[in-house]
Amino acid sequence: MRRTAPITQRIDWLTATLVAGLMVVGLFNVASATAGADAVEWFDFGSKLGKQFIFVLLSAVLALLLLIIEGEFFIRTSVVHYAVNVLLLLAVLAVGRTIGGAKSWFSIGSIGIQPSEFAKTGTALMLAWLLSRNSDRFNQFSSLIKAIAVVSIPAGLVLLQPDAGTVLVFGGLILVFYREGLSGNVLIAVFCALLVTVATILSGASSVHYPGLGEATGAWIFWGVLVGLGALLWSTVPQWTVPRRRKRNRRVVLFSFITALALSASLQFGLEEILKPHQRDRIHVLFGIDVGNPDADYNIRHAKAAISSGGFAGKGFLKGPMTAYGFVPEQETDFIFCTIGEEWGLLGTVATLILFTLLLLRILALAERQRSDFTRIYAYAVASILFMHYAINIGMVLGLAPVIGIPLPFISAGGSSLLGFTMLVFILLRLDAERFTVLR
Repeated sequence: MRRTAPITQRIDWLTATLVAGLMVVGLFNVASATAGADAVEWFDFGSKLGKQFIFVLLSAVLALLLLIIEGEFFIRTSVVHYAVNVLLLLAVLAVGRTIGGAKSWFSIGSIGIQPSEFAKTGTALMLAWLLSRNSDRFNQFSSLIKAIAVVSIPAGLVLLQPDAGTVLVFGGLILVFYREGLSGNVLIAVFCALLVTVATILSGASSVHYPGLGEATGAWIFWGVLVGLGALLWSTVPQWTVPRRRKRNRRVVLFSFITALALSASLQFGLEEILKPHQRDRIHVLFGIDVGNPDADYNIRHAKAAISSGGFAGKGFLKGPMTAYGFVPEQETDFIFCTIGEEWGLLGTVATLILFTLLLLRILALAERQRSDFTRIYAYAVASILFMHYAINIGMVLGLAPVIGIPLPFISAGGSSLLGFTMLVFILLRLDAERFTVLR
């Protein structure tokens, strides 16, 4: 492509088309999830569907505006964008409206604005700005600390709301760190931390009944496994290291084991003292722990039933009884994948997954063709954020992740999320369009 080609020829329209396709899928399924047994009122702008239609139009306008702004503007205002979003996250804690137990919203008339949806873009821009200015990346410990701080500040403020789903999305930015040179040992450490987390949750079953193990037996088994693993590592170190490093590696193993115990203790405190009972029940249900509440897995049971009832080709648009009569709560937002499964069946769910996968692969392709460090890092941040939403939302609906409030990108109803994802992707498309003319 010529470097002097007009901007309309330099935009990656394939990515834009995939986004538009997901928005159309979202509109049809929001219509099903909100119509109930009545006819769809496409232009009733006071309804949830009407509002979603308006936000789709606003997203289209926002996308066009972002495509005509010079890419340099986004780079130069990265710090300002980040600072404004942090201030908004602070403000929502002070004067925000509480919905679903989380103080995450500003109310403007009948419209709610969730600043955490826009903070993802601000954090991605700031992370790209910070890492692109340092050629050493993570060779210096100070660079790692700064990058962690950039992600941790908004994540911490979101945790105070509390909004666990969005915090997990911020955590997914560790994939950007890895792509930009962070040691793979850190990912191994994160995986080990997840194992400790699972062991902690299961060992906490001493206060409830874990099927087949009894009340206290489960705790002793999992703590026994953890202690046994530490002892095994301690005993085998001399066999796989040279003599002069044995003492050092023994210290590393001991430090890691103590860290695991400390992490487990803090997680146990968080589960028992910080999380609300219904949040703790949802996590226990995920691991098959009986919490004595027959409604604790209500969402998951009905979500699975709705998806499985769709069969191969689905029941048809507006013909899903579980969708029409609202058996699954929040079916137009967090559980909209159930509507796709019931009304469009296996064909519809697979088609949706293919659209998402193509979008992620295309964004990764855009990232790898960049000459600009800033654009490449930002593109990987976009891919990481979308992937976390994609994996957690669908995993939640299928019972593979705890039930937490997190939208399916471009499909779930919600103006803030739709505008936020549009901003996230179309800033990338504008930066990508300048790859032939500008080297930053």
